[in-house]
Amino acid sequence: MAYPKVSHLSTAVPSSPRFPAIEEAVLKYWAQDGTFQASVENRDAGENGDNEFVFYDGPPFANGLPHYGHLLTGYVKDVVPRYFTMKGRRVERRFGWDTHGLPAELEAMSQLGIKTTDEIREMGIAAFNDKCRESVFRYTNEWEDYVTRQARWVDFDNDYKTLDLDYMESVLWAFKQLHDKGLAYEGFRVLPYCWNDQTPLSNHELRMDEDVYQVRQDPAVTVGCRINDGELAGALALIWTTTPWTLTCNLAIMVGEDIDYVVVESSVPTGTSERYVLAEARMQAYAREFTGDSKGDVSELVVARLKGTDLLGLTYTPPMSYYLGHERAFRFVPAEFVTTTDGTGLVHTAGAFGEEDKQITDREGIEVVVPVGIDGAFTHPVTEYAGQLVLDANLPIIDHLKARTRLDAGGAGAESAQGDTGSITEGTVLLRRETYDHSYPH
Repeated sequence: MAYPKVSHLSTAVPSSPRFPAIEEAVLKYWAQDGTFQASVENRDAGENGDNEFVFYDGPPFANGLPHYGHLLTGYVKDVVPRYFTMKGRRVERRFGWDTHGLPAELEAMSQLGIKTTDEIREMGIAAFNDKCRESVFRYTNEWEDYVTRQARWVDFDNDYKTLDLDYMESVLWAFKQLHDKGLAYEGFRVLPYCWNDQTPLSNHELRMDEDVYQVRQDPAVTVGCRINDGELAGALALIWTTTPWTLTCNLAIMVGEDIDYVVVESSVPTGTSERYVLAEARMQAYAREFTGDSKGDVSELVVARLKGTDLLGLTYTPPMSYYLGHERAFRFVPAEFVTTTDGTGLVHTAGAFGEEDKQITDREGIEVVVPVGIDGAFTHPVTEYAGQLVLDANLPIIDHLKARTRLDAGGAGAESAQGDTGSITEGTVLLRRETYDHSYPH
């Protein structure tokens, strides 16, 4: 077969060619000629592989069909090996299949008609693995057609699969080399978590589908925590959180060292005069709470001004009592990422439930606490909400905050609030409750 080319003969490509037909003719020629295989075999690897170029190509899941995103990245993955091949290097491009992880498990669960990890355990791990193994190669033919049609040069005949024992052993071997060189360490990291599948989610899994992230409405609260020492003793440091359930695990308050803070004195909403600490840039956002009028001038209520550095080292009483006495906790600590674009300029920190929170608690030597089980429900010592899904505990926690605020104010409803404060600490104040739109992976 002659290589397809353009000429002006009557048998040549017409002036208005059908490009798909030309592409298919070229692909047919490459296949019959063994062009790709020759481009690999006629280049020597060199002594100890000195002339090899190794290209690490992240393998796809074969239990899903290829799409436009794979097409785009596929061209990039093809250009680099071609370039080094043209420079005379030996580039073996074995195609691979990723057979591990949540996509394979979810596909198997769908085929089996099961929805929970408890059902997997009842079925048996070995039997479930067999079903996963069956499902992971469901679309290999479609993948090969797709990749070949886009003119990528890859070796499907000698492909690798991450479920192959020799592959898994090679990964363990590579990790051991890192460990032996002191380049690996054991630690904890905050990751998105799916309580239905009872597993953390990787960045890749969060990008698998366009609709993974969905907007949901959740309550947000602004809570005052009592400062214990210094000239600000008794004042309320205002923290804003869009995840009230994490108040159960508050361990620190983050401060912007260069942010300007103010002390505002107001008798709203408790009915008694209180001092509130927050960023100067955010005080007007709380005009309704401080003055009773959303357009009121909060600056008239400012009794002191200070820098973030003035707060560092002070201690406070956490909003909930579960971890009172926790070593090195409940201090004002510096953090570069504190802003005044929203909230109060003082950031509630629950080390186990935020990536930046974890960095700060690690730096400050504060051991994180995780009173949440693999099913996403509270456990000991969060007794009031034990067994509740953390998100379902938002409203009960807010009710307890309201009750504590009424009780400490001594106003109407104080007596009825006596038994409804849960583990909210004395002196804690709920200044505001609002609704916030969250973008969460689903």
